[in-house]
Amino acid sequence: MSERTEELQEQIEGLNDADDIMMSIMEVFSETEIVPDAGGYYTFVYNAKTPGVFDEFPLVAVTFVDRWGFQGLNFHWGTSRNYTWNEIVGRLHVIQNDEIEYMRSLSYANFKTK
Repeated sequence: MSERTEELQEQIEGLNDADDIMMSIMEVFSETEIVPDAGGYYTFVYNAKTPGVFDEFPLVAVTFVDRWGFQGLNFHWGTSRNYTWNEIVGRLHVIQNDEIEYMRSLSYANFKTK
């Protein structure tokens, strides 16, 4: 475990609410980027513009970056999804390679309907 994942594990012990867990994640994983790198791992707050079900707190492996946004494998869905710049709330929180396995083990997906 990295220092950050150990710190996060301590902070979220006993928490069950996705909002509370995500707040702790954003506090601990304070390294952020505005534009992701293809091949990088990120988590962020997202407010989808299209009707339907969406993941408010995606955890993604970015596969493609473009002018409209980016595409990435959403680990909560298990599928590739598109994310547009205007719907990202704040910044992308960077997850390091040695932290992704732990992050994937957390239950903080927050599926909402628009």
